[in-house]
Amino acid sequence: MSSLSRELVFLILQFLEEEKFKESVHKLEKESGFFFNMKYFEEKVQAGEWEEVEKYLAGFTKVDDNRYSMKIFFEIRKQKYLEALDRQDKAKAVEILVSDLKVFSTFNEELYKEITQLLTLNNFRENEQLSKYGDTKTARSIMLIELKKLIEANPLFRDKLAFPTLKSSRLRTLINQSLNWQHQLCKNPRPNPDIKTLFTDHTCAPPNGPLAPTPVNLPVAAVAKPAAYTSLGAHSPFPPTAAAANAGALAGWMANASASSSVQAAVVTASSIPVPQNQVSVLKRPRTPPAAPGVVEYQNPDHEHLMKRLRPAQSVEEVTYPTPLRPQAWSLDDLPRTVALTMHQGSTVTSMDFCPSQQTLLLVGSTNGEITLWELGMRERLATKPFKIWEMSTCSMTFQALMVNDATISVSRVTWSPDGSFVGVAFSKHLIHLYAYPGPNDLIPRLEIDAHVGGVNDLAFAHPNKQLCIVTCGDDKLIKVWDSMTGQKVFNFEGHDAPVYSICPHHKENIQFIFSTAVDGKIKAWLYDNMGSRVDYDAPGHWCTTMLYSADGSRLFSCGTSKDGESFLVEWNESEGAIKRTYVGFRKKSAGVVSFDTTQNHFLAAGEDSQIKFWDMDNINLLTFTDAEGGLPSLPRVRFNKEGNLLAVTTADNGFKILANAVGLRSLRATETSSFDPLRTPIVSAAIKASGSSAVTNAGPVSCKVERSSPVRPSPILNGVDPLGRSVEKARVVDDVIEKTKPWQLAEIVDPIQCRLVTLPDSTDTSSKVVRLLYTNSGVGILALGSNGVQKLWKWPRNEQNPSGKVSTWKRLYHA
Repeated sequence: MSSLSRELVFLILQFLEEEKFKESVHKLEKESGFFFNMKYFEEKVQAGEWEEVEKYLAGFTKVDDNRYSMKIFFEIRKQKYLEALDRQDKAKAVEILVSDLKVFSTFNEELYKEITQLLTLNNFRENEQLSKYGDTKTARSIMLIELKKLIEANPLFRDKLAFPTLKSSRLRTLINQSLNWQHQLCKNPRPNPDIKTLFTDHTCAPPNGPLAPTPVNLPVAAVAKPAAYTSLGAHSPFPPTAAAANAGALAGWMANASASSSVQAAVVTASSIPVPQNQVSVLKRPRTPPAAPGVVEYQNPDHEHLMKRLRPAQSVEEVTYPTPLRPQAWSLDDLPRTVALTMHQGSTVTSMDFCPSQQTLLLVGSTNGEITLWELGMRERLATKPFKIWEMSTCSMTFQALMVNDATISVSRVTWSPDGSFVGVAFSKHLIHLYAYPGPNDLIPRLEIDAHVGGVNDLAFAHPNKQLCIVTCGDDKLIKVWDSMTGQKVFNFEGHDAPVYSICPHHKENIQFIFSTAVDGKIKAWLYDNMGSRVDYDAPGHWCTTMLYSADGSRLFSCGTSKDGESFLVEWNESEGAIKRTYVGFRKKSAGVVSFDTTQNHFLAAGEDSQIKFWDMDNINLLTFTDAEGGLPSLPRVRFNKEGNLLAVTTADNGFKILANAVGLRSLRATETSSFDPLRTPIVSAAIKASGSSAVTNAGPVSCKVERSSPVRPSPILNGVDPLGRSVEKARVVDDVIEKTKPWQLAEIVDPIQCRLVTLPDSTDTSSKVVRLLYTNSGVGILALGSNGVQKLWKWPRNEQNPSGKVSTWKRLYHA
């Protein structure tokens, strides 16, 4: 339920209390679950009305929700049992033992046996632990102290123990303000209107002649009101809703909830009457009756802006959505549809993500729990991290027991941080891993977090309060936010009734929020304030759904599949919380959930029926499709790079394909040939001769700084591979390279002992000097440029001593 609906419930509670509808008050408290009335609870416990005590509690928690809830119910039922024994009502005691206390035997069988043995005693006080049990009234008071502590510590009661501070008769005041406003907007307002009903909007009957609109000051006392709301108002003030919740697109969703927030609509409907053109002058009048003589509150631009956002939504059929202007024309050639390369992962690929700063770096996760970092231009694995528990002792006992019984684990999500400096990995059981990526070919473990009970279904990065955080969701129905530096939990969002399937952190202006979807098809939105969800809608298909924004953050899309296999790809109207358009083109029912992605602020792609299907965002009809030369599973996963010129697609044989457009093909083939500054990168002196006896004898401190834009990476041809089968003589210029490079820096060499002699084979030609000698980016070889224009590449062999094939000073190189 949204925030405004929640506040409306509090207003109704206040009204019922003022009208002395005692039973209705507590029934609404229990059914809404918004406010736990501790005073009422204490009264029922002291009176020994145990049935009513448990019924009231049931509106907020159940026995098996958590350890606090279990302890609360146990203490109540134990007290009921002891009181029956104290009355010598053994029959009632046996009934309580069997029907109420038996449930706890599964958690502590020894305790249940001990409680059962009390039946054999003439006086249960003969038991040593109960020897100090006094009379019934004292025992209930002592138990109440314990119960209050348990309730206050129970996270399910968080923010439910304090009633908000309200002025008396607040609901009546709002109704009178609405009536005054309705009267001001009458075309023919009368000085003394006769308002007989609240069921319809007020209008004055046409008079004999036009009269100037007169504000009607209906005092709050016009409708009889009782005394102030004393029993509930005595509690501390309720935390106010974040002011930001009324701004931006999220506020539009909250203000126009239709399905789950129909109650909320009643609040805003009376204050959202469209103003006729001939009533502009009315806006200059007070919008509410003066609270005190001489005090007038006028409308202001902020109020007008807010009221525009609060106007009721028109039906989708009635709204015309103009096509957004595009800065330049597009064509089908912009779509990456040509198969550039096919790679074998070795296990079924479950998740992929391109590095946002280096467009040919692809992170891949698979069902065997392994993650791999690929350099696509070189067709090379830069780093591979098999699944491993870094520190078992820090994991929960539940997870440890789970891994003993079943050690299999798979990757459910891999993703890069927005700047490409971190990698997040979510697993199918409990854990998430955070790696730092300093470049060029290493992933450094940073954090291991036992994040959820069960599977971690999704992971994303966000910046609440300008701090990089990790957002996760899981089978335990929770969304959690973690500090990326310390691993501490920052927020814990509860409210879904089913496992949370996906999350979509985003921001509008200065509002940071998270969309979440659950496997029951519910969509919720959360602000970073622990105040509960602000949106509650049903996703098309009512099952697993993923939400994504366009690259510029202006358009929201979702794609999901129903339990019957019917898939839905839709665009949402954020300001109204309604579906703007539904895309067509899915052919048959799916056995799983369709994957989709967006690119270039103009295209959508989804994998279905062993094909990749493309849509123009502004057209519901299918634009085109491709089968990527075959070999795709029935529901291939898809992922664009940031520029939208590469598209990764999973294959049926435990691998993936890279589809590219013309620009993407050039970025994969290009050798980075930007200018090289020898003063900034003095790796090896140009005076070194290509002699087999050459050695490093006196190595002083050398600053080794290598730019990713420097020509240190061998071309695919020099590596012995031509990924696209093109001629090596074809011109390659830096203007063709779209890949955005990222600088990285090696450690400084400060001690000669760090340098060793390596003899390069095939160095018989002593007439040619080496004018440039560089390591390859991947660190598996040395590239030499001779003064005669001949380039030579030497690589370290891969073997048991050096499985990675990287730089090794004790192994001889071989000529590639």
